[in-house]
Amino acid sequence: MPDEIHATARAFDVLDIPYRQRDKGGEPLLARIYRPHGPGLFSAVLEVHGGAWTKNDRTANEGLACALAGQGILVCSIDFRMPPEAGYPAPQNDINFAIRWLKSRASQFSIDPAKLGGLGTSSGGHQIMLTAICPEMPLYSTLPGPDGVDATLAFVATGWPICDPLGRYNYAKAQGKDGLVDSHNRFWGTEVEMIEGSPQHILDEGRNQALPPTLIVHGTKDSNVSHKMSLKYAETYSCLGGDIAVHVYEDEPHAFTKEHPDGANTQDAIAKIAAFVKQHG
Repeated sequence: MPDEIHATARAFDVLDIPYRQRDKGGEPLLARIYRPHGPGLFSAVLEVHGGAWTKNDRTANEGLACALAGQGILVCSIDFRMPPEAGYPAPQNDINFAIRWLKSRASQFSIDPAKLGGLGTSSGGHQIMLTAICPEMPLYSTLPGPDGVDATLAFVATGWPICDPLGRYNYAKAQGKDGLVDSHNRFWGTEVEMIEGSPQHILDEGRNQALPPTLIVHGTKDSNVSHKMSLKYAETYSCLGGDIAVHVYEDEPHAFTKEHPDGANTQDAIAKIAAFVKQHG
């Protein structure tokens, strides 16, 4: 499939490019690259979209990606397998592979592979967190990729992440949120797998392989996943020696940067994410 370039009058270009062929054929998985104008080197993030693990695609966080690209940050937003095609842990393998793929093309995109970071929101926040703390977990790195390239991330930034899938599953059941319960069941299959793939449980059990600098933004009126989950995760992360910051926004709902794109809190959150990326990338 040929690369497709979308012309733009903005300070960056947008490129759709296949990064992996599906195992059973069909259309390849695509990455959308938001590449700032200029020679680089650019700070860079691999971005993983949310959607309760079961919906949306690489365009879901276009507003955030464009905002960051406009500030000179390269963003690579990826598609990955989802139910009904595949559930956990197949998408983690796609994400792990995509990091290695992007690093292997560092010279093409004018980035430093050693400074590549991760970005994700909601269930995508969960998935990029999981990758960041377990970059070499055999279960998540089964896809062969470029020789000598690993999936470690220099940092990770997330919005309203699901740090504890089992905790969110129990919350959704208690609140009668049947749609979220169904998404959990379709993606995870069992509660045992929710624990296995839980960043919170991984830290609690000492199964993590890395603790890269981490940023979380979360609203206090998030009825999808409580901001208290992020605060608990941050406390555990910090106790293990990790560098982590949580910025809590009063009265903001889930995905508030989309709900209130012109709001002061959205602008502040994006500014904090951009500053964090540039500091570490």
